[in-house]
Amino acid sequence: MFLVFDDRPSDSNLVERVWRCHSERAGRFHSVASSHWEMVVTRLRGRICLTVRGPETRATLIDCPAEGEWLGIRFKLGTFMPTLPVAHLIDRKDVTLPGVSDRSFWLDGGAWEYPDFDTAETFVARLVRAGLIARDSAVEGAVRGEPQALSLRSIQRHFLQSAGMTHSRFRQIERARFAANLLRQGGTLVDTAHAAGFFDQAHLARALKQLIGQTPTQIARQAEQLSFLYKTAPVR
Repeated sequence: MFLVFDDRPSDSNLVERVWRCHSERAGRFHSVASSHWEMVVTRLRGRICLTVRGPETRATLIDCPAEGEWLGIRFKLGTFMPTLPVAHLIDRKDVTLPGVSDRSFWLDGGAWEYPDFDTAETFVARLVRAGLIARDSAVEGAVRGEPQALSLRSIQRHFLQSAGMTHSRFRQIERARFAANLLRQGGTLVDTAHAAGFFDQAHLARALKQLIGQTPTQIARQAEQLSFLYKTAPVR
């Protein structure tokens, strides 16, 4: 494994996770499907930039340079940028914001200081106060399975607008990520398929190949590099 990850949970009601990593050498990795968008600061070859990355609905194989450093702020479902719709960012249609200096970048007519691992929540709070980040409580409620005053069609519309994908696709991705973590922890195919809510082992294998980019055996052996994959709860 040539990518070394470190991550922490967040006490922000908008942030899912804060992570950082560095590459010890160049290589290729499987960028696994993800239902969350994020802001990523990249430091590479003396340059720095901030990229807004959208959710990914399938796994892709990515080339990674050596000696790079990355910081990621992964946002909770229902959090969005009103001026940069999540649906426009899906499947690596990422947007890199213009840099001002090695300390700041340009957003909404002003210079913003790059966040770091310890200041991510302060950075996000400033974006919220400026009206650049908002959240949709209907989507948050749908994810938690709470009763909704809105119709099913309205909830689906809210989900598409703020998450960039359907609720069904979100569940598929989260189940695959949950299953991949179980396999990496030594779970059997039968137990993993049952715990993650798949019909059978064949259903599990198809989903993992599409959404994680590897077979169950490859995932269990941890023979190939995956992108950031942290422990999650099962989604039904």
